[in-house]
Amino acid sequence: MNKALGLLLIGSLALASCSQEAQTTMKSKTIVMQGLEAMDNQEYDRLSEFFAEDFKRHCQATPDVEVKSLDEMIAFVKTWYEAFPDMKAQYHNVIAEGDLVAVYASFVGTHQAPMGDIPATGKTMDSETFAIFRVENGKIVESWVTWDNLAVMKQLGLMPPAPGETSGEI
Repeated sequence: MNKALGLLLIGSLALASCSQEAQTTMKSKTIVMQGLEAMDNQEYDRLSEFFAEDFKRHCQATPDVEVKSLDEMIAFVKTWYEAFPDMKAQYHNVIAEGDLVAVYASFVGTHQAPMGDIPATGKTMDSETFAIFRVENGKIVESWVTWDNLAVMKQLGLMPPAPGETSGEI
């Protein structure tokens, strides 16, 4: 094999590899965004199309809430929509690489029903949230989520503002 043909073959294999990585990245991003859209629309019966049965959620902001299955995730999400029935999501940045998808979003909603032990406050919260999702075999299998619980609690009037700070209401 001559040198030019060898270089062409190596270049083609490299492009095919990059193309496959790009396809995986695009598929992962599409699955995550479609799953989030179904969640936002409270289409709970569709979530199994996007989330694995053994889905796991990791979240330092809610350490007492364990989510280790699709059913537990759906129950958790339902409690949020019950507490904040007018909640709207806005996705600001979605960045993907391979099987990982990072999402920076904000959620705005009015606290109209109890959330666990916390009674409804009637106040509005605007929470910035960051999550990373991992996709495997065409389904979301795991997520890592975080947000500023202190800011949310202040906005809901559940914590006093620090001295010199505004009330945090929007």
